[in-house]
Amino acid sequence: MDGLGRLHDQSGPPARSRRTQKGAAAGDELEDPERAQAGQALGRSRGGLTTKVHLACDGRGLPLALLVTPGNVNDSTAFGAVLDAVRVPRTGVGRPRRRPDAVIADKAYSSRAIRQTLRRRGIRAVIPERADQKANRIRRGRAGGRPPAFDRELYKARNVVERCFNRLKQFRAIATRFDKLAARYRAGLRLAALILWLREPGQDHLSDRP
Repeated sequence: MDGLGRLHDQSGPPARSRRTQKGAAAGDELEDPERAQAGQALGRSRGGLTTKVHLACDGRGLPLALLVTPGNVNDSTAFGAVLDAVRVPRTGVGRPRRRPDAVIADKAYSSRAIRQTLRRRGIRAVIPERADQKANRIRRGRAGGRPPAFDRELYKARNVVERCFNRLKQFRAIATRFDKLAARYRAGLRLAALILWLREPGQDHLSDRP
């Protein structure tokens, strides 16, 4: 089972306070600021220039996949990349497991495309319907179709991914981003995730039960 979530408005490094780098890299940033922000995973949102961390974890709150995007990127657009990055090695022989039993996510991931993707892969979707989607479906009457299946009891386990974020934020370099480049920040996230796995009591190896 996978919990899917994201860390909203992760603090980015202050862009104005940095010194200009020497060489071609500095020239590239001056000529193409959008390209520079993409390499730093910075996007302008209500909190200013921010970074967003998308995360999938297992039922124990251990990270399975991480993705870093600019803060203005819509959550649903990162869903496929996060899901594709999930690979859990089996204790015996065989390919890593890539298909969880269910995906638990909040309303930000409620879209027809995401539900169709999960249905096509044989994964159970536990995602609440957004209010505007529900109102539009009701307004269309019979043409709007039936409401999507939703397990309220299973959805209560979504707090596991929030607890996983809280554990990651215990690392100061994760809670407050000091790295300029997104690649370095992503490396720090993976190192923190590895430490969480190593801290798991009785954890000998990656489990084959996502």
